[in-house]
Amino acid sequence: MRQHRVRTVRRLARAAVAASAAAAALTFGFSAPSQAADPSLREVAESTGRFIGTAVNDGLLSNGTYSDIVSTEFDSVTAENAMKWESVEPQRGQFNWAGGDRLVQFAQDNGQLVYGHTLVWHSQMPGWLQNGSFSNTELRQIMTDHVTTQVSRYKGKVRRWDVVNEAFNEDGSFRQSKFYQQLGASYIADSFRAARAADPDAKLFINDYNTELDNAKSDGLYRLVGDLLAQGVPIDGVGFQNHLIVGQVNGPAIRQNLQRFADLGLEVAVTELDIRMQMPSDGSKLQQQARDYRAVADACLAVSRCSGITVWGVSDRDSWVPDVFQGQGAACPWDENYRPKPAYDALRDAFVAAGGDPGDPDPPTGDCSAVFTVSNRWDTGSVVSVTVRTGQALDGWRAQFDLPAGVSLANGWNGGFSQSGSTVTVTNAAYNGTVPAGGTISFGFQTSGGAAQDGTRVSLGGQECAAG
Repeated sequence: MRQHRVRTVRRLARAAVAASAAAAALTFGFSAPSQAADPSLREVAESTGRFIGTAVNDGLLSNGTYSDIVSTEFDSVTAENAMKWESVEPQRGQFNWAGGDRLVQFAQDNGQLVYGHTLVWHSQMPGWLQNGSFSNTELRQIMTDHVTTQVSRYKGKVRRWDVVNEAFNEDGSFRQSKFYQQLGASYIADSFRAARAADPDAKLFINDYNTELDNAKSDGLYRLVGDLLAQGVPIDGVGFQNHLIVGQVNGPAIRQNLQRFADLGLEVAVTELDIRMQMPSDGSKLQQQARDYRAVADACLAVSRCSGITVWGVSDRDSWVPDVFQGQGAACPWDENYRPKPAYDALRDAFVAAGGDPGDPDPPTGDCSAVFTVSNRWDTGSVVSVTVRTGQALDGWRAQFDLPAGVSLANGWNGGFSQSGSTVTVTNAAYNGTVPAGGTISFGFQTSGGAAQDGTRVSLGGQECAAG
């Protein structure tokens, strides 16, 4: 697959975004931005091997401007509310998958990862659970059944899960949630074990806010994660929300804290980034906000195990911040009229500075080689094995290739698979993301609607590999 073809498609999509914004301008009375000529945020992030994501409001996917921005600027999506317990299981044992299914389908249509949020949380619980009276044994069963059912529903489709969310008080003690009060801290380990059993390949995270710095709360989280690892609990990563305030962002301290968790051998991620300001907004505040966004992005990009950044919402128009923090807002990278703010440029610049400039559309092929073999074929399908040798050590990987027109991915193994048009994206499983220099990556898949072609070119981390 030639990378310039992928970039051409994305730039055409970005032109569609600009057209949608122009149409919105007629409605809302603003001047539409012109940004279609530049590489997208998604493109520059992918070139660094990191993801860039956003929280998605299910009710806005029918808004063309909103959905175009989400699809072209981000390669990872998180359900803002559609996968939370009150949405998924409003009545005990009765599940509503409509919102979650829409997000997963949207992601598959646009070649995006899905970040599942969230399985076990003290907030946004359905009334039957929040107000119900259960024995300890029954509550534990309710919890693990919910985790098992939801993770199983999206097995192979959700790349990362926030398994447990916001388990700590500000002083580093455990939050007195319904689960903790009845089950103690063991509810956390049980949730992770249930999630791993339901989807062995999904990456499992614990997630919290006000933990981006080395403080009492993050110390409590650090102790817990160490205990979970010592017990053999299947935890893969830690999410740091980063709901921050303009002018109060300490980038170097964030980096140091991310690094101490990464040094435990875990993946770390910035999961809910927004940076709010006292309203009204002005040029000076927007420039400071841009510097703050850049500081957070630089902190993540300086830590090899920081896999990516999710911003919590696209536009100030749709942000949760004004409803929660009186007199504050303007926290997102796009303004209320879907125009990119200086914060958007700051995020792009951070990824470019980290090596995320797509640059030459036909990059050199010396750093990787690939063998793409059709091991079995028939009229309506085929079985394919792929082996990629990398010249550099990897901590997480993403491979891409094209299938012939009309040929679809049926299933795959040894990775997470998605297809957008003819392009298939494969990301590492939980167990094969770390590859030494000179090591190999192997995965396979089955097609339907026709056969793949021997010798199909494969790219790794945005670079086309030589035929192996």
